[in-house]
Amino acid sequence: MTGLHEPTLPAEWELVVGLEVHVELATQTKLFCGCANEFSTEPNTNVCPTCLGLPGSLPVMNETVVDFAMRLGRALGCSIHPSVMARKNYFYPDMAKDFQTTQYDQPTNRDGELALADGTVVGIERAHIEEDAGKTTHVGGGGRINDATYSLVDYNRAGVPLVEIVSHPDIRTVEHAKAYVSELRDILLAIAVSDAKMEEGSMRVDANVSVRPVGSSELRTRCELKNINSIRSLGRAIEYEACRHVDLYESDEAPRQETRHWDEDGGRSTAGRSKEDADDYRYFQEPDLVPLTPTPEQVAAIDGAMPVLPAARRARLGELSAVADDVVATVVERCQDALALGAIEAGADADKVLTRIQNDLAVDDWSAVTGQTLATLVQMESGGELSATQAKQVLADMAAGNHGGDPKSIAEARGFEAMESDALETLIDQLINDNPDEWFRFTSDDEGDRKKMQGFFTGQIMKATKGQADGRAVAELLSRKSAG
Repeated sequence: MTGLHEPTLPAEWELVVGLEVHVELATQTKLFCGCANEFSTEPNTNVCPTCLGLPGSLPVMNETVVDFAMRLGRALGCSIHPSVMARKNYFYPDMAKDFQTTQYDQPTNRDGELALADGTVVGIERAHIEEDAGKTTHVGGGGRINDATYSLVDYNRAGVPLVEIVSHPDIRTVEHAKAYVSELRDILLAIAVSDAKMEEGSMRVDANVSVRPVGSSELRTRCELKNINSIRSLGRAIEYEACRHVDLYESDEAPRQETRHWDEDGGRSTAGRSKEDADDYRYFQEPDLVPLTPTPEQVAAIDGAMPVLPAARRARLGELSAVADDVVATVVERCQDALALGAIEAGADADKVLTRIQNDLAVDDWSAVTGQTLATLVQMESGGELSATQAKQVLADMAAGNHGGDPKSIAEARGFEAMESDALETLIDQLINDNPDEWFRFTSDDEGDRKKMQGFFTGQIMKATKGQADGRAVAELLSRKSAG
């Protein structure tokens, strides 16, 4: 298989995927010490004897980590159990202690599920607390340890609190894998336990990939694709790895159980190390930490403070409007649904509100826009006071806080006035007379020509009116005139 090939799984084979998502929690300090939990500081500055694993140092559990972990577990429908921390023993230079403090056979959160937008349910085995490792940078040789000239280790990340969410192998399509990660990220943001920035490593995905013949129920040898840091890469990596397995089986070979690294530029996975089983890590209970025993009252308090989750927020907007599901999903993902609901409650058309937000409010700071001012803008557009183009420009000014964010003041300052229908029709008649060949193509039976020429005439009208013409009125007049 070439690196640039975009593979597709043959119809007689079924994909089997389970995901392990590592989420760094947004606490102020690390899991077992008082060092700052900060991204992108000078290497080896947020460290102390505890997170460096120096002899004589002792860990102290961060209470906020436990609260965040239980909050995430409940958002995923998990049951919360008494738990213990364990030592997972392995050698690697980014873990100075030569072991990772994690949870093994007694995790905090168990037996949850995550429902996707299309109704598919992915089971969640566990969501357990653990510490992150440091970061090793291999210099030279393409950034891989085997060919590197030397390596640098930054321990700032060592001891940063994580929750690892382990799904059951319930995922059968690449799109479902991508949707699972996207939905999980939305939940993390909604409950405010992580910034979930994949590009900064605060949310990383390992994908366990195998294949089997359609109709089979066996779980064949899996390979684990490590530390994938974008949803696009996740889809490409899973598809490539699944097709690699099929190629091996169809050549009377079989994949080895191993970890593999995804090369985004080359579009392929490469072998890492053979995959250990649990016994190889020699787990045992961490002797320096007491068991975690959450009370029913603590769990009840977490449930009582749980915000409305993205799925329920999408359902609410879906009940109020007829726009496409992806428009609703975008508005909720940007956390703009409260703004939309405010505008709808103020009397604006729901479909127009959601479409205007999705198309024209993709900005970092839209706090100057309120439900009432957005409703006023949409009503001005619906009533013909503003064209669609003008409404877009006014909304940009509203988001910037110009003229106090008041759409009427902004429209007045910009000199926007609705164009009289008689004047618009006169202009269209003039354009038809000046462009007889284009008009002939517009009135032809060729659908492609018709669409192309509609764009031509609309563009000419917008240019002549400096955007003041209403696009819908233009379309209606062109359609009426072409009909006879």
